[in-house]
Amino acid sequence: MVKLSTSERNALPGNAFGLPHERTYPMPDSSHARNAKTRAAEEFNLGNLTFAEKSQIDRKADEILGEA
Repeated sequence: MVKLSTSERNALPGNAFGLPHERTYPMPDSSHARNAKTRAAEEFNLGNLTFAEKSQIDRKADEILGEA
């Protein structure tokens, strides 16, 4: 996974994020999508994400990964 610079992240449209209203879990490509699913699962298990938030991130990642 290539690390996003601040300027690259800021240039991403809102729909490139797993949680667009927070601009978190950026997914400009498949490697970021896989990483977002993994991190969302970890945060959900820690109690930092709701089931709805995790599901939203998973749906977006699945679209990018062609698993939708």
